[in-house]
Amino acid sequence: MLVKHEEASGRGAAVHLCLASSNCSKLKEFRALAASAAGLVSIDLQLLPNFSGLPAFEEAAPTFGENAAGKALHYGRFSDLPVMADDSGLVVDTLGGAPGVRSARYAGPNASSAEQMKKLQAELRARGSKDRRARFVCVIAVAALGRVVAVFSEAVEGEILENPRGTGGFGYDPIFFFGPAGKSFSEMSADEKNQFSHRAKAFRKLVDFFVSSPML
Repeated sequence: MLVKHEEASGRGAAVHLCLASSNCSKLKEFRALAASAAGLVSIDLQLLPNFSGLPAFEEAAPTFGENAAGKALHYGRFSDLPVMADDSGLVVDTLGGAPGVRSARYAGPNASSAEQMKKLQAELRARGSKDRRARFVCVIAVAALGRVVAVFSEAVEGEILENPRGTGGFGYDPIFFFGPAGKSFSEMSADEKNQFSHRAKAFRKLVDFFVSSPML
């Protein structure tokens, strides 16, 4: 399966991927990152068709890497194109690494982002620790022809705010303070966040992989 070809315009190689997710905010973020890399490689990223109707992958592994790779392999069975999957989350040192791989369901499988953040803040208060160091972690895996062909991992360090700040982003962004910018992720513009975020850093590694690889 050739997934990379020379465009007729001569602009270079094109890569076509399906994202194993129904998260439109995540797709928007990845597409913005893909657009910023257009001078190196053209990446056409679409949500995997009928994602919500496919058999779900249980993200039960203890690490982000295992979950990302397993998800890419699982959903790769339902696509003729390579499938990109990511597992990302918030790791808080004082909480022993929680919420970690359970970040999206920390307060329950159907909890809102506000409920997730509320539980996290309650857990920190219960510990009584002044250590609020945390990191966002992202692992991206790409699967094609029934095998994982690439895995990329990145993280960004910060700390947990006592109160949410900002209206942008999603998930835990309003309570994640990034010191070098002096802002929460939710207070950043999309372009600014895409300079520093864990997903952006991992995606840039994916771009470098496709630039250097003639095909999958």
